[in-house]
Amino acid sequence: MQIPLLDLKQQFEVIKDEVMPSLAELCASQRFILGPKVEELERRLAEYSQAAYGCGVSSGSDALLISLMAEKIGAGDEVITSPYTFFATAGAICRTGARPVFVDIDPVTYNIDVAQIEAAITSKTRAIIPVHLYGQAADMDAILAIAKKHGLVVVEDACQAIGAECRGRRVGALGEYGCLSFFPSKNLGCFGDGGMVLCNDESRAKTLAILRNHGMAPQYHHHLIGSNFRLDAIQADVLLKKLPHLDDWTVARQQNADDYGRLFAGTAGLELPQEASWSTRHVRNQYVIRILDGRRDQVWDGLKAAGIGCAVYYPVPLHLQECFASLGYRKGEFPESERAAQETLALPIFPELTMEQKEQVAATVVRLLQG
Repeated sequence: MQIPLLDLKQQFEVIKDEVMPSLAELCASQRFILGPKVEELERRLAEYSQAAYGCGVSSGSDALLISLMAEKIGAGDEVITSPYTFFATAGAICRTGARPVFVDIDPVTYNIDVAQIEAAITSKTRAIIPVHLYGQAADMDAILAIAKKHGLVVVEDACQAIGAECRGRRVGALGEYGCLSFFPSKNLGCFGDGGMVLCNDESRAKTLAILRNHGMAPQYHHHLIGSNFRLDAIQADVLLKKLPHLDDWTVARQQNADDYGRLFAGTAGLELPQEASWSTRHVRNQYVIRILDGRRDQVWDGLKAAGIGCAVYYPVPLHLQECFASLGYRKGEFPESERAAQETLALPIFPELTMEQKEQVAATVVRLLQG
């Protein structure tokens, strides 16, 4: 049985009768840029995330960038984040001209180790970008306390964590900004690229809306230098049809994680993902295990040979990426990030996964570990 890491075709079969007629209507209207579909999505996702405002943008990467632009972060500034995340987190910092300052991860949650943040703060520090990795909230209470103490802005990278909660509060609405991604592989994905910035401040929301449209307000009058960060109405329409299904899909992902936990119970050489005490809703964007004793690549290759989809998020931490060599970091500076890059492996957890498929995935991993 071939088991993909993600099967979006099954999801589409469930929703196509809702999506396709609506897209046909939108095509007939020829209103593709911003407009009422985007505005409705902004309202509904802000409400879903317990935020006051939403600003639809072109991707999760641009959501991070425009949030930093709104705070006028640039050359000479520093922004603290984790080296164990997708490139866009640090890439957005560099695109403003600021410098990413890395802090190692907590080895249990893979999120930024809050105990190390204050040591990285300097007179140049302007912001912290905590990443809610794999669908689990970072310790936002601790991060917000540090930010308040030092007068820093918090931009939440919630691109993998829509609907996740920290002590009962939705991520993305806790800092000054919260960034969402609607890349197709996300728990709520569109038919291409898309993103959103959440915030609770009216002035910031207005600035975001201006920046995403070339800094223009009113038309052809530019008081700010923005760019084209607009969300297409087609993508908004797809997301509006998918949003009512999101909580059911999340429950299915959570059930899959619970099933894996039972299937892998007692397996030697394997560490299962754990939930932090502050994580009151883990949305399971990825199910990431640790393969110990240097055998990760062996298991990875074995799963691929068996037709089971799997992936490594992420094989090279950001401080060791060639494009960030000018930052001056060296191997060994962030040992937990480096260890995670060598030991972690993501298994299929998409909502439509069957029990038979989960049993096959688990049995294959156990066989490879015992072989």
